[in-house]
Amino acid sequence: MTKTHVVALGGSLLRPEEAEKRRQWLGQLRQLIVHLEGNEHRLCIVVGGGLPAREGIELAKNIISNSNKLDQVGIAATRLNATILQQIFLDVGCNVAHSIPKSIDECVKLMDNHSIVVMGGTVPGHTTDAVAIALAKDCGARNCIIATNVPYVYDKDPRKYDDAKPMFDISIEELEKITGVGKITPGQSAVVDPIAVGLAKQFSIDIAVLDGRNISLLESALEGEEFDGTIIRSV
Repeated sequence: MTKTHVVALGGSLLRPEEAEKRRQWLGQLRQLIVHLEGNEHRLCIVVGGGLPAREGIELAKNIISNSNKLDQVGIAATRLNATILQQIFLDVGCNVAHSIPKSIDECVKLMDNHSIVVMGGTVPGHTTDAVAIALAKDCGARNCIIATNVPYVYDKDPRKYDDAKPMFDISIEELEKITGVGKITPGQSAVVDPIAVGLAKQFSIDIAVLDGRNISLLESALEGEEFDGTIIRSV
């Protein structure tokens, strides 16, 4: 039986500072994709903008103040990152969609005929986390994996507070208290953005947050095995 998965992949994962780590991580991700396809999994990866988005937005902010236009810069960066992964998977013969979908509907249609679809953002005001949650609902996935550069959801920002504590199994309401509600500004990042949290609650989509720098954690989550990270339950 074919299993459908949706992964929101942080754009920062594509660009570790050390070039060797980039090659190693991309190679391990490619191996995982080949393995999943061979075991009849369907997978949509929604890629964030990472450094190209932040740099592009910072450059544009010198001239542009309109947040929707700045979001368009970030969306273009997510599609660049999506194209990088798409071409890496195509290079080893995976059944990957040859186009980068610009909407959730387009992605769902592509998933009918492809094992792997890679996409970025869609419209201003929605981060790739929010896109992934909405996509999980539309393609019938019960949960969404958010692979980022932090290992857990914390009770407060660990970059600001030394006593921040990791959370392992929480409700969507508990996550909502941590993230708040409303949109984040262009280029800003959060472990799970508030719009995505609201959609997960609305659509009853469970979320798994894990450290995507460790591909074995992502593999365990996709295979339904135990993994080190945070599970957010919507019901």
